[in-house]
Amino acid sequence: MGPMGKQSPSSLPVPTGGSCLLLLFCLRLGTSCPQSCQCPDHAGAVAVHCSARDLQEIPQDIPANAVLLKLDANRIARVPNGAFQHLSQLRELDLSRNAIETIGPAAFAGLAAGLRLLDLSHNRIRRIPKDALGQLSAKVRLAHNPLHCECALQEALWELKLDPDSVDEIACHSSEQEEYVGKPLIQALDAGVSFCSVQHKTTDVAMLVTMFGWFTMVIAYVVYYVRQNQEDARRHLEYLKSLPSTPAAKDPLSPAP
Repeated sequence: MGPMGKQSPSSLPVPTGGSCLLLLFCLRLGTSCPQSCQCPDHAGAVAVHCSARDLQEIPQDIPANAVLLKLDANRIARVPNGAFQHLSQLRELDLSRNAIETIGPAAFAGLAAGLRLLDLSHNRIRRIPKDALGQLSAKVRLAHNPLHCECALQEALWELKLDPDSVDEIACHSSEQEEYVGKPLIQALDAGVSFCSVQHKTTDVAMLVTMFGWFTMVIAYVVYYVRQNQEDARRHLEYLKSLPSTPAAKDPLSPAP
């Protein structure tokens, strides 16, 4: 044994099994992988593969250093606000072949700077909130969705960078202009069609109808008011005519008979 006050290497405290598990948990806390998914690590870049896992919701324990996230071929029906806000390093997000119908206006908050590809093809998307995708610089795939071609969709597409390889497969499932149902949306837009002008015309017609209704009500009230006054004036005149005439008053200075 060495001098007093020193400990030999063999006498140093050895971490117990519980301490080792705690240390391992702390080291893996920031790089945990969602259950049933695979997260291969290549030089610190994590790719999260959750394809065809029968998921109904987006996992919440996705590693913060993920650069690729594949959630395709699941049963996800909605993308809530802030679903990926902690994934600042994400470069590619695959949500294709799901059942997505609803996208929150802040669903992709936090991905604006780094995201390069967003795949939303083969879903059930009818409408796209303008604020949901407007800040993204990534290429967006929207093919094979039952899109409703209207002014709001056209305004949303103006803000997007659509993937050129799939843009021809974006079609109008329904439309305010029936002649474009089933036809590629890009062809209609290239031809100069504006779904917003249709909406504006409809709004203008509705405004004109409303104004005409109010004008008619005002005219009807004025006519009723005038006729009512005329009737009151006529009755008053008839009443005055019906009063008995009074003899002329005698002059007090005239001589008595």
